[in-house]
Amino acid sequence: MAEKQTNKSVIFNPLSKDNPVIVQILGICSSLAVTAKLEPAIVMGISVIAVLAFSNVIISLLRNTIPTNIRIIVQLVVVAGLVVVVNQLLLAYAYDVAKQLSVFIGLIITNCILMGRLEAFAMANRPWPSFLDGIGNGLGYALILVIVGFFRELLGSGTLLGFQVIPQWCYEHGYVNNGLMILPPMALIVVACIIWVHRSINKDLQEQ
Repeated sequence: MAEKQTNKSVIFNPLSKDNPVIVQILGICSSLAVTAKLEPAIVMGISVIAVLAFSNVIISLLRNTIPTNIRIIVQLVVVAGLVVVVNQLLLAYAYDVAKQLSVFIGLIITNCILMGRLEAFAMANRPWPSFLDGIGNGLGYALILVIVGFFRELLGSGTLLGFQVIPQWCYEHGYVNNGLMILPPMALIVVACIIWVHRSINKDLQEQ
């Protein structure tokens, strides 16, 4: 029972109370780069979930055989290999989105969330909890990207996933898309608003 409770907290805590983006303030750079549209934000989130979950498992399986002085190198090699696989799958099955994400898929290798979880969790835990930790932190990261991408595309372009959402009659009556929303600085402002709302709800985080 205790193990089930621990596994539950490992996968669900990163969605709110221990979110890697809005609580630990990690992976912020992605919110600038890939959230002007919702589709690339979703694809980036799924990519990070996959890389983080499987790299956690691999490092957990190897943790007792990795020499301490080269553990960071081994972690980087594992992550880089998985990123190459993800990038090739995107080029094969979602070429347009892969081109939108461009170099940012490759930069998953340097995402501090991945390196942080590999070092802090996978190196000290068994494969199954490590897998759940990867899924949980990946979902927490993806959740923020999706929220930011949703508001930036909706308010900046009037669309969601490329489909027109704001009716044409709104534009005919004077509505204008907010061009500022598709500029990178607005991503930080949206993230800051999410952090403000989150900490207003979770009073215990206000002192951190």
